[in-house]
Amino acid sequence: MERFLDIRILSRELTPFERLVAEHLCDGLSNVAIANATAHTEKVIENTVSRMARAFGIKSNSDTNIRVLLALAYRAHFGDASFDKLKVPCQHFEVGPDGKQYCSRHI
Repeated sequence: MERFLDIRILSRELTPFERLVAEHLCDGLSNVAIANATAHTEKVIENTVSRMARAFGIKSNSDTNIRVLLALAYRAHFGDASFDKLKVPCQHFEVGPDGKQYCSRHI
């Protein structure tokens, strides 16, 4: 069965805290781990993840994992800094006019 997901690129800007939570989410941290890292409660993190999902137009249903889709949408919009932390080489390098390698998908 083929499924198409309606994910748009941000209906609003993310707050600095939402971006921090999203970066931790992209690193694979659980809500509990993100709560510990940010000195917030797990409920605050759950609510933040829900708000970010709405900002990206990701809707909850029994067939989708909001956290996975949110990480993909965040990475598509803001780049893949999580791969840098894992020391995974970027596959999107291009040589710029100055001869240096750049990735247009990283920020």
